[in-house]
Amino acid sequence: MIPLALAEIAEITGGTVTGGRPGTAVRGPVVIDSRAVGPGALFAAFRGERVDGHDYAARALASGAAAVLAERPLPDGPDGPTGPVVVVDDVQEALGRLARGVLARLPRATVVGVTGSAGKTSTKDLIARVLDGAGATVATAGSFNNEIGLPLTVLRADEGTRNLVLEMGARGVGHIAYLTRIARPDIGVVLNVGTAHLGEFGSREAVAQAKGELVEAVPRGGTAVLNADDPLVRTMAARTSGHVVTFGRAPDATVRAVDERLDEAGRARFTLATPEGTASVALRLHGAHAVANALAAAAVGRAAGLAPAQVAEALSAAVPASRWRMEVTERPDGLTVVNDAYNANPESVRAAVDVLAHMARGRRAYAVLGEMAELGAGAVAEHAKIGQHVARSGIAGLITVGEAAAAMADGAAQVASWTGECVQVEDVGAAMTALEERLRPRDVVLVKGSRVAGLERIAEGLLA
Repeated sequence: MIPLALAEIAEITGGTVTGGRPGTAVRGPVVIDSRAVGPGALFAAFRGERVDGHDYAARALASGAAAVLAERPLPDGPDGPTGPVVVVDDVQEALGRLARGVLARLPRATVVGVTGSAGKTSTKDLIARVLDGAGATVATAGSFNNEIGLPLTVLRADEGTRNLVLEMGARGVGHIAYLTRIARPDIGVVLNVGTAHLGEFGSREAVAQAKGELVEAVPRGGTAVLNADDPLVRTMAARTSGHVVTFGRAPDATVRAVDERLDEAGRARFTLATPEGTASVALRLHGAHAVANALAAAAVGRAAGLAPAQVAEALSAAVPASRWRMEVTERPDGLTVVNDAYNANPESVRAAVDVLAHMARGRRAYAVLGEMAELGAGAVAEHAKIGQHVARSGIAGLITVGEAAAAMADGAAQVASWTGECVQVEDVGAAMTALEERLRPRDVVLVKGSRVAGLERIAEGLLA
């Protein structure tokens, strides 16, 4: 973060300095975990359901924090005031105001916002890799994309930052609009409108309404980057004042992929086609679905003034930057584990199963799948459809983990032509037992489910 005196922080957040001198400077990062405090940091004391950050404020100060952002003064210790505090009405709101205030002092930083039902984190990582060629870049860590994570990302920027890549998630209409008021995007990217969080939104049209809030925030002179292959995203062109750039496989997309193919490991090769010229891309990421993410990143790079060759070089060098997303690891005995267990929705699970089937040509393959959460009333039907997709892919076996995923087995059973095996288990331990009884060297295993399933433990166990 840029250095700020406590008086400046208080002015930006509408707070009051207590227990310290207003001229004291915060020079370190802003953190919400007292264990992450370093010299000169600002510790934001959030009140959670289980833990109250105010209880850890004194520890943060003792660990070197310059000050605390809190909703009440700290009690005095035996020797007087515990330490400096900026007291605000609401820490979350204050954190957002602080991020907005810091960003206003960084006029040379270009803000890129990224949203979509699937692929946000992978695309954000690719955009950051591409934009590194256009100047110092700060990007969201993992999928820290909500009303707390986004301002914390913004506050990592300093005077040398030229690009700020922000993943923006939503649990309902209005959430992305709130995030864009903290960090207005110069470039807004919408990847797709799918069924993720359908239980919260109610319909894909409501999802589209929420995702489109991102491009509504793009100013005149900015750029809206839209997926030409998704009709609900394409129509968002009417909702922005910015210049519209499209990406995809559609013939009329501004940034396209042509001559697309997959190698034996399921990694895409294609020609990047733009109005400025073409360049060859050889992705190190797995799956045909990675092409759309790469094209979105290429469109952002183009908007930042990078040449096709520069973009293609960056895309070809990119490796997974966030854990548990299509991590492909081969054991010494030749068993290949595909750990895509960070999250799951119908679109991403189908894409992962397709990668598995492609990688396993001539080898046995097992899909270990857990619950796809937050699908609402259509959850059972969506899980059954995934089971059908697995069966039609022709892989050797499906292992479903947990009661919520059991409908996948029912769906697989509906495909009469499938000769594979389907096993239903209750938990991670039972899934490990089932795999140990079946796996042989050179098999391929996909592990995927929503966060609540915790299936990354299976992948880790197989590789231990």
